[in-house]
Amino acid sequence: MLTIAEEERDPYKIPTKQNIRMAMFWLVQSCQPGDSLVFHYSGHGSRQRNYNGDEVDGYDETLCPLDFETQGMIVDDEINAAIVKPLPVGVKLHAIIDACHSGTVLDLPFLCRMSRSGQYVWEDHRPRSGIWKGSNGGEVISISGCDDDQTSADTSALSKITSTGAMTFCFIEAIEHGNASTYGSLLSSMRNAIRSARGGGGGSGGGAVVNTLLTMLLTGGSLTGGLSGGLSQEPQLTSCQPFDVYAKPFSL
Repeated sequence: MLTIAEEERDPYKIPTKQNIRMAMFWLVQSCQPGDSLVFHYSGHGSRQRNYNGDEVDGYDETLCPLDFETQGMIVDDEINAAIVKPLPVGVKLHAIIDACHSGTVLDLPFLCRMSRSGQYVWEDHRPRSGIWKGSNGGEVISISGCDDDQTSADTSALSKITSTGAMTFCFIEAIEHGNASTYGSLLSSMRNAIRSARGGGGGSGGGAVVNTLLTMLLTGGSLTGGLSGGLSQEPQLTSCQPFDVYAKPFSL
């Protein structure tokens, strides 16, 4: 396992753009059939205008490394090329992304659009250009903190103790409480937990404010809807191929 974090003293384990790039390369290099890989990112995310026409919403989603102000952000196209496209048949990758605007940050071809009642349809996000954004035969599934036009909060409304990433907390809680037998039950459990915290107070903590302000500064947007409306994020599921989310067992 390779961990990079702001608290690290080793300069090669600090989340700079170059170190995150190298970590993604390390994750998939020499992978073999039967391998199960996990890429977890918890940090700032944003989006920027897309100019090549391969995004349904007109924006590229991004991760913001520690040095993004000088080195730039990591765009979804690069993430896709680094850890999705190389995966061969028999290799499985799960990406757990707790960041703002992270719905399609792996640029996977299909997004599971789920209603509050748990009904779902798979949206086709394949580029009109025909470029294949899937893997080289491997299985890739991404579980992210929110939709592309939403922000992900740090909040105390869930743990009641300390401020945590809402998506990460709900993901762990769903597994620990036995609510993750399938991908559908996992996603529903995470969404219900966040939805129930909206009116519980303590939401939209300092992290949410920082994330929203950061996004505004990066994209030239504006703050809308205020910062005190509770948690409005909805965890998302994307994949290389559509599947029955209530039949497929969840397994890392």
